[in-house]
Amino acid sequence: MAKTTRGPSMHDVAARAGVSHQTVSRVLNGHHSLRPETRDRVLEAIAALGYRRNLAARALVTGRTQTIGMVGPDSAEIGPLSTLHAIEKAAREAGLSTLMTSAEPSREQMVESVEFMMGRGIDALAVVAQQVGITAAIDELNLDVPVVHLLAGDQDVSTFATVDQKAGVRLAMDHLRELGHTRIQHISGPATHGEARSRRAAFENYVAQAGLEVLPVLDGDWTSDSGYEAGKLIDPSATAIFSANDQMAFGVIHALSEAGVRVPHDVSLVGFDNTAEARHCLPPLTTVVQDFGAVGQAAVDLIGGLLQGHDVEPVLVAPSLELRESTAAPRA
Repeated sequence: MAKTTRGPSMHDVAARAGVSHQTVSRVLNGHHSLRPETRDRVLEAIAALGYRRNLAARALVTGRTQTIGMVGPDSAEIGPLSTLHAIEKAAREAGLSTLMTSAEPSREQMVESVEFMMGRGIDALAVVAQQVGITAAIDELNLDVPVVHLLAGDQDVSTFATVDQKAGVRLAMDHLRELGHTRIQHISGPATHGEARSRRAAFENYVAQAGLEVLPVLDGDWTSDSGYEAGKLIDPSATAIFSANDQMAFGVIHALSEAGVRVPHDVSLVGFDNTAEARHCLPPLTTVVQDFGAVGQAAVDLIGGLLQGHDVEPVLVAPSLELRESTAAPRA
């Protein structure tokens, strides 16, 4: 039988660097109380020996894997992808690892994905479940690790990090009103999404409280194709349109252009998300900016607090408005 050779251990690193193995551990865990020359000596020893941390062995000792499980939707939507990427980056900076899987928008698929993660010994779970009802299914599992919900919209969850949807709608509507618009039509996202419902409810409340003209809400499904179809149904009296996301706004511009309606000369248009394409459509799109990076960082901060046994508060990240060329005062 071939004899296996073990890799270098923490004690080997300590011996080469002339320090204790506790000092090596402190370097690996990012402690800042060490002298720079000591840290450099340990890092040089790690590089020379090719030392790799044995996370499995560490987990046996500490009972933790230092891993955050991430479950996202089985789609390429900009919000979830950007948020999960931000969590991975923030976790890495905090000395944690991440493990990600995706799930189709159903309770069964989401529960299956969560159970997959639990079987990998994760210490905490971050879930992007935008579809209504799925978050409740996860809460019903009574998991024994901290769970943080992301981008849940109007769904009733205890611990979450998300962009303040109501504030985003308010920014868009305040801007249009300040320009002089009173007949504003909304293109909504799918009713199965908590964020779409939040934006629609905030829009309708704003219209009612401001005493604006009520125009029919047009339904979309986040895609530019649905925005194109909605664009064909815009009320001729509308002087402005608030689209629940940028992708649908792009479709609206296409449909209006075919009908000879100019943005913003004939009708103003505001989107939501600030996708990269929003800068390059014609005209460039005024849109609500969601800071998904801040949401991801907030999720890791919440998880860190929960793992330390602290009480934490849900996080609402403030949006902003990016003014471009798709909005103007209504024509006389």
